[in-house]
Amino acid sequence: MSLRRIVLRDFVIVTSLDLELASGFGVLTGETGAGKSILIDALQLALGARGDAGVVREGAPRCEIAAEFDRPEVLRPWLDEQGFTDDEVLLLRRTIDTDGRSRAWINGSAATLTQLRAAADALVDIHGQHAWQSLTRPEAVRELLDAYAGVDASGLNAAWSAWRQAAITLREARERQDAARQDSERLAWQIGEVDKLGPQAGEWDELNTRHGRLANAQALLDAAESAVQVLDEQDDSAASLLSRAIAALQAQAHIEPAFAQTIDSLESALAQVQDAVHELHQHQRHVELDPSALAALDERLALWLSLSRRYRTTPEELPTLHAQWTRDLQQINDTLDLASLERREAAARAAFDQAARAVSRQRQKAAPRLGDAVTEAMQTLGMQGGRFEVALPPLAEPQSHGLEQVEFRVAGHAGSTPKPVAKVASGGELSRIALAISVVTSRLGQAPTLIFDEVDAGIGGAVAHTVGQMLRQLGQDRQVLAVTHLAQVAACADHHLLVAKRRQGQQTLSTVQAIDTEPRVRELARMLGGNERSEISLAHARELLSA
Repeated sequence: MSLRRIVLRDFVIVTSLDLELASGFGVLTGETGAGKSILIDALQLALGARGDAGVVREGAPRCEIAAEFDRPEVLRPWLDEQGFTDDEVLLLRRTIDTDGRSRAWINGSAATLTQLRAAADALVDIHGQHAWQSLTRPEAVRELLDAYAGVDASGLNAAWSAWRQAAITLREARERQDAARQDSERLAWQIGEVDKLGPQAGEWDELNTRHGRLANAQALLDAAESAVQVLDEQDDSAASLLSRAIAALQAQAHIEPAFAQTIDSLESALAQVQDAVHELHQHQRHVELDPSALAALDERLALWLSLSRRYRTTPEELPTLHAQWTRDLQQINDTLDLASLERREAAARAAFDQAARAVSRQRQKAAPRLGDAVTEAMQTLGMQGGRFEVALPPLAEPQSHGLEQVEFRVAGHAGSTPKPVAKVASGGELSRIALAISVVTSRLGQAPTLIFDEVDAGIGGAVAHTVGQMLRQLGQDRQVLAVTHLAQVAACADHHLLVAKRRQGQQTLSTVQAIDTEPRVRELARMLGGNERSEISLAHARELLSA
């Protein structure tokens, strides 16, 4: 599984490029300024790196980058989860226009840069030309060891966040003790005042309805009695008149059949009048004439209004306000419960310590293995007798990343004591150590394609040949692509790509082509610093290839 193909259109100084790549170890070489790193830059954009309008070739509306990979098995579930087509080939495509707008696709479906970056981790591992700089950054050193050790820091980070939050809550509670106690007393008094009323949701409307009935009970009884008299009890009541009308029509219904419909309507009206009379009698039986109950309602309504005015709310909102005060009081009392907060903080600290000790054990187990592996690689990179160590000095106070710092130490020759790399190693030594680490850690990665962008800077001679052999050995298991300026490294490659630039009108354009046999010999001769037409330089180049 590997990177099969890269296609570029109007990218920087490349008009058009369609390059097929093979497995094994391949190198890109070319004169300074030819654009050897253009392919690497383009590939990083296809893998989700940030880009801007500066990558669009001058005069073109947009650039296009496409990278075609053999689809790794580990990406199948992810592709299905994200809704992308799962083919044997994985195609990543991206365009950037002159306004800096970017669009991306995975297997023909629109994708985000976040999705490109998620796929990148399973496809390519890139070691940059300034990899040695990370050796001087504590966080980068720690991340490198953790990756080598297989540390999953998510649990540690979560435990740290929980502990810090618990500690902050406890500290703030201690700082707010006096103010919180005053707030607690105020809320407790207010709640006690309203508790005397005990307001219930919806009660205010119900009280007003009951009060209206009691206050107007006699008028309601009189109205009902008057209605009953008119509808049923007087000689000329509605019920009596309807009954007479029905009887008169029924007496002639055998002569005029059309009266039947009118009789039905009148009987229906009579039934409704009788129902109304029944309901009025029911109402008369339930209406209360109770002065004491009315007085009690007056008193309760007055208390509702008094409390509502005091706390500047409407009577309808008083139960809601009372419930909110109760919740606020509980929260304040929780913060005043320092013993509970202290137990919570102590439990969170214990959980963090447990997670941190587990990470420490992983680091302590991996540190000597990484040190031995890098030390072994250093012996072949011109640092015979040198020793590399991974130290784990304890921190004075725990940090989010654990209980110890991670420090790379090196002894440049036998018999010397290892010291921090930034203090004792030269630039060239740092480059070689970084390369050794890159090679060691690359063997552990899962990405099928490894890219080394001029990580061989600062070395030469026999050491350069060793670097080439290292990369060639890596290429037996995975696809390796290296940008190099060293003929000794390029000569070890299974495949050689030449990057060249040429003038076209007012523009400088770059091309990339695979070379072999004599063109490759001439390129190696140029890289050796000689004349590519000189027989001596050509002979030296052929000797490198044959070796």
